[in-house]
Amino acid sequence: MHNQKDIQDILIKHGAPENVAWLKGKIESLKENKSSKDLFMTYSLLNAKFDASNAISFDTLDTDSSRYFNEHGANMLQVSRIYLLAEVLRQDVEFYTPKVANIIQVADTGELETFLKYLVLLPNPEAYKQTAVEALRTNIATIFDAIAMNNPYPAKFFNDQQWNQMFLKAAFMERDLSQIEAVDERANEDLTRIISDYAHERWAAGRKIDPLFWRPVSKFLNEQLLDDMKTLLNSDDEVENKAGALCCYNSENEKALALLNGKPELKHKIADEQITWNTIKQQ
Repeated sequence: MHNQKDIQDILIKHGAPENVAWLKGKIESLKENKSSKDLFMTYSLLNAKFDASNAISFDTLDTDSSRYFNEHGANMLQVSRIYLLAEVLRQDVEFYTPKVANIIQVADTGELETFLKYLVLLPNPEAYKQTAVEALRTNIATIFDAIAMNNPYPAKFFNDQQWNQMFLKAAFMERDLSQIEAVDERANEDLTRIISDYAHERWAAGRKIDPLFWRPVSKFLNEQLLDDMKTLLNSDDEVENKAGALCCYNSENEKALALLNGKPELKHKIADEQITWNTIKQQ
């Protein structure tokens, strides 16, 4: 998906030539003389050579990597860090994988955020799954968001239990659930049970639930979830009505479709794509 040359092109286009030359020289010497000490030293010097406040315009570079950096608002320091790590891993994945893991273990919040956000650009991203899963335990929103939001990594590499933990934590931390990738593809039966239980707890406490929280349940509507759909469809909250209707419409479940027939206007709007999960909160 991502090409190292793409990342190098971004550095050359936006970095000071002498600093890009310095970095390329360091990478060359890390290739000739493999050294964890030199890797750590180079990594820690990057923030003196590349500016974190230097926002980049990626408009002229139409590549997978530049699009990904652009979507995440990358700065020069972040690009240089990912470039260094990706280059040494490409040279000797066996030697440098544990060294890169060490860098992450001692990283400060900003470095960890960069690493998680752009993890998918590294040559062997799965090797760092433990770090990504551990990031789910944090209560620091920026760290959690770096792995959970607008990031293809969890959908590609997390197992169901890890993915479910992330989805539930995102709801619990009141993050923007529309930013989680591949929700439909990663829906699973265990998750729907968790969703229903959590919703009942919230309802019992008189609390609201993000309507997008229901999105994964469509294909798994058992009796309990059908009752939940009735609750949503009969709620005095329009957005909850839409959430229940979308779940029923996408369910291929006869009982759910029969429930939806009782709300012909909602059914018609979904069929017409006037209501989708992406537009559910718009009036």
